Amino acid sequence: MSENIERIKCLIIGSGPAGYTAAIYAARADMHPVIYTGMEPGGQLTTTTEVDNFPGYPDGIDGPKMMVELQQQAERFGTDVRIGMVTKVELSDKVGGIHKAQIDNKTWVEAKTVIISTGASAKYLGLPSEQRLRGGGVSACAVCDGFFYKGQDVAIVGGGDTACEEATYLANICTKVTMLVRKGEMKASKAMQHRVDNTKNIDLRYHSEVDEVLGDQVVEGLRIINNKTGEKDEIKITGLFIAIGHKPNTDIFKGYLDMDDVGYIITKPKTTNTNYPGVFACGDSQDKVYRQAITAAGTGCMAALDAERYLANSESIERSEPQAALS
Repeated sequence: MSENIERIKCLIIGSGPAGYTAAIYAARADMHPVIYTGMEPGGQLTTTTEVDNFPGYPDGIDGPKMMVELQQQAERFGTDVRIGMVTKVELSDKVGGIHKAQIDNKTWVEAKTVIISTGASAKYLGLPSEQRLRGGGVSACAVCDGFFYKGQDVAIVGGGDTACEEATYLANICTKVTMLVRKGEMKASKAMQHRVDNTKNIDLRYHSEVDEVLGDQVVEGLRIINNKTGEKDEIKITGLFIAIGHKPNTDIFKGYLDMDDVGYIITKPKTTNTNYPGVFACGDSQDKVYRQAITAAGTGCMAALDAERYLANSESIERSEPQAALS
């Protein structure tokens, strides 16, 4: 490592509602935060055409525009927003220790506190037609986007608890929900399966996969293939929801931070504290339940406040140690 390594008070890894909210609070607390945006500046909301459920926007707001405004608000208080990706970390397990992060496999920075807001990426099917129509009727969040398909026919892919929950949510506002399960049974809990079975406007299809999403500019239909018989069928829909899971973007922290079996960072109850002092996790990197912009922003606020208190306590300890040595 170079001897001239930049040292900062607060490093925020990842942007989006969690990262930018953490930056706003950290900057207002004179922590002079530096935020590295990651590969997808603004996070998952940059792929959303309209955000209708974030407080303060009575007419809704375009997802990318909302992220630009959050960034501008963070910068107004002095946040240093940098385009770049943290590719490696070396975390200290000592209170008051210095954490190190490598940027784009090149330069290093040192930080007294680290706030992780790397988020989670929705898993998609990988079909070219699906990727082409993301934001044009293909979504990975029924709670976020389902409202726009009220009174319409939609489809959802997945067989777990989340898929069942989102299918029943959509069934309450949509005319018909076609649910595609790849295997001959669901992996969801029995309670969730019963909820789907008892919802009349859910058309449950087993051994079924998406062969192609139909439509030029927006979703107009779906070609379905039965993976047991090879038979294909086309249905008319206006929205397709993918509910096959998320992958938290936390790989670089493995070996340091406590995580669950999927990779979500485990934080101490009612805090954003991780098992390493001075390292905090917020947003979807530690939330596998709610995964909403507003809850991500809330935990971003918590992370900044936790980091501020940690800095105050660790600096107090540093000041008292020399005095203790002299006595």
